[in-house]
Amino acid sequence: MTTTTLSSRELNQDIGRAKRASRQGPVFITDRGRPAHVLLSIEDYQRLTGQRRSLVDALAMPGLSDIAFDPAPLSIDSRVPSLDD
Repeated sequence: MTTTTLSSRELNQDIGRAKRASRQGPVFITDRGRPAHVLLSIEDYQRLTGQRRSLVDALAMPGLSDIAFDPAPLSIDSRVPSLDD
């Protein structure tokens, strides 16, 4: 894991650099030389907060329509229960 430090000015001048760096580890953003904010990838944030992706979030991901999914039909046999002793 790599830690990157950027000043607020550097962040404003090259946000893409900060985003790329966040894939490798936290990006500390400084104001007047003092750490003020931290930029994390969403995966790192979820890992740190213990959040898990919900089924709804997973199904809403872009590109899922490109995945072939054709499950076999499910057959459920039902029967009437016997209430006799």
